Amino acid sequence: MLIRSKRGWELPESAATPEAVYLSRRAVMGAGALMLAGLASRPAAAQRVADVPDPSASLYPAKTNPRYTLDRPVTPEAKSSVVNNYYEFSYGKNVAPSMGRFQRRPWLVKIDGMVEKPQELGIDDLLKKVQLEERLYRHRCVEAWSMAVPWTGFAMKDLVALANPTSGAKFVRMETFLDPKVAPNQKDFRYPWPYVEGLTLEEATNELAFLVTGVYGKPAPAQFGAPLRLVTPWKYGFKSIKGIVRFSFTDKQPLSYWEEVQGAEYGFWANVNPKVPHPRWSQASEEDIATGNRRPTELFNGYGEYVAALYAGRENQKIWY
Repeated sequence: MLIRSKRGWELPESAATPEAVYLSRRAVMGAGALMLAGLASRPAAAQRVADVPDPSASLYPAKTNPRYTLDRPVTPEAKSSVVNNYYEFSYGKNVAPSMGRFQRRPWLVKIDGMVEKPQELGIDDLLKKVQLEERLYRHRCVEAWSMAVPWTGFAMKDLVALANPTSGAKFVRMETFLDPKVAPNQKDFRYPWPYVEGLTLEEATNELAFLVTGVYGKPAPAQFGAPLRLVTPWKYGFKSIKGIVRFSFTDKQPLSYWEEVQGAEYGFWANVNPKVPHPRWSQASEEDIATGNRRPTELFNGYGEYVAALYAGRENQKIWY
């Protein structure tokens, strides 16, 4: 957003064929014996994430929650999988080719701060404590493009319940992983790594706040934020932190990543409002990445009935940016 002269969604990068797909195709076409022998002898440490079965695969597809419906078709995975913001890996939209070193396991999630039950647990142990479901949500990027996604995950309020925050806790600060050997852009000293996001406790326990582990009826591919990301569909997409490793409960409003990078353009609240333009472009309409068609943007991205009451009396706090 802040580091390109043009928006990547207008001219998305070409999708590169993953190496594993290319090799398997060669095997099927007849050169397979030598190729498979080479793969079999490859050290386990050299395996890419695509080669390792996800231990949570049997949990998918989860039952769809009928409460959350769409006013548009689901965006095909072939489109949404190559339009992702994940600045740890790439400043473009086609992130997957830059994620060859990323591993979803082992993955520890730390819950700390002003809680009665501080804990650190593996992602698969966390999944045993919650109920997964599929929800169909609209997604609105601050760059004025949109998509509709079938996310699988669990209500964030269930994680809050596991933590049992103390009475003084007002916010949840979330932090992504930090590993420059895996995420090349984390070597870029111009940006405040690790990525940090925050919600009020009221936002975190709103029924729409969703912690995502899967998409399109299967464990989420790495570029979607696996193995754990946030989705708050009434907010602009930059609030949807990916690769979460820590939830800290606090009485102080967190300083989020984009707020620190460019606070004049990206604030803490980030609620969708078509009448409040970004300093560099209008938010009155959005482009559907699947069709290229534009549609009017809706207040709170169309989720006002669920969340508008959260912001009553906060109008002077720039809740749109």
